[in-house]
Amino acid sequence: MKPKRILVIGSSNTDMTVKAHKLPSPGETVLGGSFSMGYGGKGANQAIAAKRLGGDVSFVCKVGRDSFGEMSLAKYRSEGLDISGILYSGRPSGVALITVDASAENSIVVASGANADVTVQDMRDLAPVIAASSILLLQLEIPLDAVVEAARIAYGAGVYVVLNPAPACGKSLPEELYRYVSLIIPNETEISLLTGICADSVDSAHTAALRLRSRGARSVIVTLGSKGSLVCGDGSVELVPARKVDAVDTTAAGDTFCGALCVALSEGRGIAESVRFATAASSLSVTRIGALDSIPFRAEVNAIA
Repeated sequence: MKPKRILVIGSSNTDMTVKAHKLPSPGETVLGGSFSMGYGGKGANQAIAAKRLGGDVSFVCKVGRDSFGEMSLAKYRSEGLDISGILYSGRPSGVALITVDASAENSIVVASGANADVTVQDMRDLAPVIAASSILLLQLEIPLDAVVEAARIAYGAGVYVVLNPAPACGKSLPEELYRYVSLIIPNETEISLLTGICADSVDSAHTAALRLRSRGARSVIVTLGSKGSLVCGDGSVELVPARKVDAVDTTAAGDTFCGALCVALSEGRGIAESVRFATAASSLSVTRIGALDSIPFRAEVNAIA
């Protein structure tokens, strides 16, 4: 059976990554390490993850008319993404500066550039594209009002709306957005900020997930790192365990998880089964350096799933 159409609307960045023995403190210069440049942005990462893992994927982002933007678009085409809905800005394309330490923890600063120019009107212009998809995957690296509008259009068209509320923005989301969301996927930090509940255990994460459901989200998946992922739906809750691996870089693990999850859902799997597939995919990604370079292909995941 052909998988249902997945539309990802989100950010496109050029990632500049330095791997060092430690993350610098304020005012500190850390010498040594290695440098690499690649493609990133949560939207792009999630779209490419979904495509590599077998999804039928369209990606919409906004880029500048510059070398970074053109290189990114060439990369998306080479990955097989449908980018016919691409948007252009007069501002530079987005750039992310990433530092990764010896424990695989990372620190990221993003210059949003063209990503910050995505508008409500852009989403309205894309309404036929949104309505023609089966699953819409959104994140928070483009303006929030555009995210809300895309979700509203999708909800009205009967599209399954998946929201990854990342990066953690430290403020509440509009109440109306929850009503449009079929599935929300926060991590421990994000759900704590969204609910005011410190989700430092499975029980507290469950309490926080119930709060999001009370606001209108139909299902919630809380990713809890080494503790696994908590799946909270209609009258059900399940903890899907994490896989034990030797992590070297967590940069795109969450994005791989979200893309993989949407692929499994597009193939008709249930949420818990989809989480197990996504867990396998993300467990592979953390064993590799970089963002796109760490995202696995379907055959690799099938070999361990």
